[in-house]
Amino acid sequence: MPNQKDYSKLSMDELIIEEKKLKKNEMLNSVLIGFLIGVLLFGIMKIGFGFFHIFLPVILIIWIYKNAQKSKQNLKKVQLEINIRNIRARQ
Repeated sequence: MPNQKDYSKLSMDELIIEEKKLKKNEMLNSVLIGFLIGVLLFGIMKIGFGFFHIFLPVILIIWIYKNAQKSKQNLKKVQLEINIRNIRARQ
C-alpha cells in the first residue's frame, strides 16, 4: 500500500471511523474468500477441473488473502493508537 496513513496524526473520531472501515473490509474479505471456495468446490464437483473454476478462484483467494493481511496490520496499528490515546486520556 503506497499511501499508508500516519495514524498518530488523525483525530480520535477519524481513528474510530478508520477502525470501522477496516473491520468492514475484514468481514468482506472473509465473505469473498468463502464464496470463492464455494465456487471452487462447486466447479470441481459439477464440471471437473478447468481454468475458470480452479485456477482463477485460487489466484483471487491468494490475492484477497494477501490484501487482508495488510489490512489486519493496519487495523492493529489503528487499535494500538486508540489504546494509547485512551491511556493518555485517563492520566
